[in-house]
Amino acid sequence: MPRPRKWRRVCCLPENNRFGPLDAQAEDTVTMTVDEFEAIRLIDLDGFTQEQCAAQMDISRTTVQGIYDSARKKLAQSLVNGKALLIEGGEYRLCDGQGHGCGGNGCRRHRCGRRFENTENETEEPYENHDSHE
Repeated sequence: MPRPRKWRRVCCLPENNRFGPLDAQAEDTVTMTVDEFEAIRLIDLDGFTQEQCAAQMDISRTTVQGIYDSARKKLAQSLVNGKALLIEGGEYRLCDGQGHGCGGNGCRRHRCGRRFENTENETEEPYENHDSHE
């Protein structure tokens, strides 16, 4: 029996999800998942250690290490090879702002990217990228 899926906690989605050269062709795209983006944001921008990032995302440090390595490789492919970078998909849940692991400083989701508020007509269901391989 496969292990149960562990969703990665993400505080916010990127403000923009596509970056790259203006003349990039559609087939010249590197896709980074939202959880990879979150690892880059936490470690490189906010200065978290991998251990702190793991607590924030509610996953193990070794999982963070794999996600972070994959994200860095995708960033390099995009920058060095002049490919567009598209951020979408992944296995994550958006933070509800009530979590205990929000970096020890309270939830940061109000400080970055798109904001997500629960309303009566809207729920924050986990998003699964059905194209990924386990």
